[in-house]
This record gives sequence, structure tokens and C-alpha cells, in this order.
Amino acid sequence: MPLNTRTIAVSVAVICFFGLSFVGWVSELSPFVCWKRAMIGAVIAYIAAACAVKAINAILISAMITKQMDQQKEKESDGTKSKDSRMSIG
Repeated sequence: MPLNTRTIAVSVAVICFFGLSFVGWVSELSPFVCWKRAMIGAVIAYIAAACAVKAINAILISAMITKQMDQQKEKESDGTKSKDSRMSIG
């Protein structure tokens, strides 16, 4: 099941925004500078998280497809073996 990209990216961006705001506030920067830096950091974090989740989704989907293909090959080979054994017995 693929992960929801937007939800995870927004959560990371919000955490990053408030984290950077807190760091700016502790550093006694002006509110505008804190907001500007926090917003830029949140946008960068959103983009990075969205790209990371998309990459993880691609890996997960690829693994699921490979697993399904392996299961189908197993079923096909099991069916072929049982047909061959019936033919050689009879």
C-alpha cells in the first residue's frame, strides 16, 4: 500500500516550521526574520519529504510487483509439474 505523500510532507513541513521558529526566537531575531527563515525551511522540508516519500513508494511498489510476479511463476511451475507427473504416471 503506497504511503500518502501530501500528508507526510505537510507534517514534516509543519514540524520544521515550528522548530526553525523556535530556534529563531531563542536567538532573539525579529519576528519577520524568524517567519521568513522558518517558511523557507518549511518549503524546503516539504519538497524534500515529498521526494523521499515518492522514492519510498516507488521502491515499495516495485517490491510488490516483483513479489506478485514470483508468486505467479511459482503457481505456473507448480501447475506444469503436476501435469507432467500425471502424464508420466498414466
